[in-house]
Amino acid sequence: MNKPKIQKKASSGKNTTICINPATGEKLAEYDVNNVNDVKEAVRKAGKAQPAWEALPLKKRIAHIKKMRRYIIDNLDELSEIISRDNGKTRVDALATEVLCSAMAASYYCNNSRRFLKDRKLSMGNIMFINKRSRIARVPFGVVGIIAPWNYPFSIPFSEIVMALLAGNTVIFKAASETQMVGHVLKKCVDAGALPENVFTYINMPGSQAGDAFLEAGIDKLFFTGSVKIGMYLMKKASETLTPVSLELGGNDPMVVCEDADLERAAKGAVWAGCQNAGQSCGGVERIYVHSNVYHEFLNLLRKEILALRIGYDSDYNVDIGAMTTSRQMDTVRSHIKDALKKGARIFAESQPPQGTGGQFLPCTVLVDVNHDMDVMKDETFGPVLGVMQVNSIDEAVKLANDSYLGLTASVWSRNNKKALAIGRKIKSGAITINDHLMSHGLAETPWGGFKQSGIGRTHGDIGFAEMTQPQVLVNEILPFARKNFWWHPFSRNIYEGLKGVAYVLYARSPFLRIKGAINLLKVFPRTFTLR
Repeated sequence: MNKPKIQKKASSGKNTTICINPATGEKLAEYDVNNVNDVKEAVRKAGKAQPAWEALPLKKRIAHIKKMRRYIIDNLDELSEIISRDNGKTRVDALATEVLCSAMAASYYCNNSRRFLKDRKLSMGNIMFINKRSRIARVPFGVVGIIAPWNYPFSIPFSEIVMALLAGNTVIFKAASETQMVGHVLKKCVDAGALPENVFTYINMPGSQAGDAFLEAGIDKLFFTGSVKIGMYLMKKASETLTPVSLELGGNDPMVVCEDADLERAAKGAVWAGCQNAGQSCGGVERIYVHSNVYHEFLNLLRKEILALRIGYDSDYNVDIGAMTTSRQMDTVRSHIKDALKKGARIFAESQPPQGTGGQFLPCTVLVDVNHDMDVMKDETFGPVLGVMQVNSIDEAVKLANDSYLGLTASVWSRNNKKALAIGRKIKSGAITINDHLMSHGLAETPWGGFKQSGIGRTHGDIGFAEMTQPQVLVNEILPFARKNFWWHPFSRNIYEGLKGVAYVLYARSPFLRIKGAINLLKVFPRTFTLR
């Protein structure tokens, strides 16, 4: 079983996406696929609709978003159920990490968008520009393209859509083919906002075509969440037209366990952040570095937590870990485990998935005797696998944590908060959490994004909101009777000396030169009030 399948539908001759429940193999839905011309037309119409949407008072744009939030709150169970069936995660996961945090994000951006979009006044730099006042305005890009992943198919795109719309952009949105059912219910949520026509357009097409189609259609900025390989390709493609991009890519995220850590909390946190959503979290724990003084105690606690996990189909809120979304990702996880075992790693603990269900389930696995020659420690596994290494010092742990081409998130576990923060600052990752992991993605106020090949740009928070706009500098005069700048044509010796005077007044060490500079500046300053 693979999910989804693109096939010809004989009755219409159109390509369709078939959505299958990865936990049961049940066919859920079938949707028509858009083509490149559909994208071009959508971008054209969105471009025409954008000026009016931008001109709409922010208060009214906020009102549209609040209607979407109301839809979420009124349909919590339906949304969680659809996400669970289409993606494979449990309903608790769906509610906690997708539905609830989306409602919270809508509230945060509605409450703070006015502050984010407000002009920022700049203080005067020096006396040469005493007649000038400057400010920075935030201007929407225009038509924003958003390409979403299948691991968090609701929460990741929803917050981006909300930010884009509040900033005054129109949006072309493509959900992952693997989770089209979620994409369509997200569209229902946005439709509940009663937006003007063509302000939001939903596109269904294969990911292999979408990036090219969006960029060639002339979108003004692209937001992509997905693999490093595709992100690099899209960045190269976007460079042909200098289209700006925001890329949230992969992670192979480390967890550092200090000798003074609360080991029970650390073990529970590692299992949640490494195995929830069947490990399909770009910011989840994949590598664990444990101080040698507590290594064995931590491992035993970790084994206890792993063996207690219930894996299977969420029929009555009775499982902790759901299904893998795609068989392709299952193959990657198995390949990484096989590579590690071949190179000397051992399986220390393994939870057991249900047998004979036909679902796409994998055991949650703890590997020991791992090293950085193994795929599981050097590449993104994106599955329920934890590689645990013993270290003799925290400096060694930090060095190993930084030994990666990725840098999305990391965590430090210690009872000493000050020490943990100092250690965290040494790790080259975009988000560092202390005694927790992964959860910062659910905080709308905290920017999300990585270092190195984990991406470019940020989503969430004030920085993420700023990604939806361009800075525009506005400079105006405050003396209405000033006719020109004194350094304008025609040039003369006095102007030259006056400019030197500015330098002397501002920076000369000698009081004599400062006085001389002020005199020369005063000689030319009257030119400001005449056209001669």
